[in-house]
Amino acid sequence: MYVCLCEGVTDGQIRDAIYEGCCSYRDVRETLGVASQCGKCACLAKQVVRETLSEVQSSQDALAYPTSFVAA
Repeated sequence: MYVCLCEGVTDGQIRDAIYEGCCSYRDVRETLGVASQCGKCACLAKQVVRETLSEVQSSQDALAYPTSFVAA
């Protein structure tokens, strides 16, 4: 879905930007130009960023499992 009509930015593009290394709303805004014109999309863009960062964090937490080594 389109998040920023002024710049033609979709939620998928925002998610991709995060998967490619953007770590904050500011990074996404600088990379994609979202909310740089009228600003009406800022709240929705921030929400997509928060949700995606949360998903990424959850994925990383699931991968980071403790291992125990047993001496042979």
